[in-house]
Amino acid sequence: MARLLLPLPIVASASSLHLAAASRLRLPSLSSSVARREALFVGSRVAAAARAPVRLARRGVSAGAEAAGGSSAAAAAQVIGQDEAMEWVKKDRRRMLHVVYRVGDLDKTIKFYTECLGMKLLRKRDIPEERYTNAFLGYGPEDSHFVVELTYNYGVESYDIGTAFGHFGIAVEDVAKTVDLIKAKGGTVTREPGPVKGGKSVIAFIEDPDGYKFELIERGPTPEPLCQVMLRVGDLDRAINFYEKAFGMELLRKRDNPQYKYTIAMMGYGPEDKNAVLELTYNYGVKEYDKGNAYAQIAISTDDVYKTAEVIRQNGGKITREPGPLPGINTKITACTDPDGWKTVFVDNVDFLKELEE
Repeated sequence: MARLLLPLPIVASASSLHLAAASRLRLPSLSSSVARREALFVGSRVAAAARAPVRLARRGVSAGAEAAGGSSAAAAAQVIGQDEAMEWVKKDRRRMLHVVYRVGDLDKTIKFYTECLGMKLLRKRDIPEERYTNAFLGYGPEDSHFVVELTYNYGVESYDIGTAFGHFGIAVEDVAKTVDLIKAKGGTVTREPGPVKGGKSVIAFIEDPDGYKFELIERGPTPEPLCQVMLRVGDLDRAINFYEKAFGMELLRKRDNPQYKYTIAMMGYGPEDKNAVLELTYNYGVKEYDKGNAYAQIAISTDDVYKTAEVIRQNGGKITREPGPLPGINTKITACTDPDGWKTVFVDNVDFLKELEE
């Protein structure tokens, strides 16, 4: 079993909380693996241990681990140029691994997800010394599926979801039947089944016990039922450019809805019917949103966290955790925020395979 990583503190509302994340990793050209690692830097400060300098020996430069990353940005430019960066990011083996968020009653949420949404409880982990518990749920093994990680912080019963987070998307074969089941279990349906506005796809919206919204999308059998994470952004073109160049995602489609005054862009690492994707939503004239303290981040796999951080810097992202191994183990990660402040953690592919061998 892979070693657990050390959690890092966050501040949420008036309480000092802890958040951890872990996942299994699917590699396109490697054997299946199990990967565990912490969800990092979801607060305004970085733990001191994580700010220790990281030596990039094989690249002949060093990068300080200050969250601001001012001096390290110049060093990064010596390692990889923009043209090389654009080519490399397209070849990097990346996949959306999981999405991390906080809940106030872990057992209640697990019951809802398993009984109403058909997810499986993949594993559960309690860390009493850090006063939090994680639960991983999804529609298949973590090494081949996008999964959710629920984080329960001892004694915290509610969070502020804010206005920036949108919803999660789940593909189901029969939306009406799923809605009936959710109603029978006492769930909240906020939009009855029916065609999407301006389209033909049948959808419905429901809420989980913590108020997170789920869009149910009627679709045939798919290898990735947990198929979307919707986030609102203040400048859609800027966001698309960033996710294409810095994250290596593809713009799968873009749709403007002038009647309802919003535009969406679907970004991802493969077709929507086979992969989890990021849905970016721009509401006309809205430049800023309240992110609250409930939703945390997405984790993505990479072959090289050092180059990943460099490319992110070059394209306007902010590195909140310098690339390098976590204290006490060899798993390398880097963490960042996009131009809208959304957080992402990148995790080294090979290091997780090594963890499994130990």
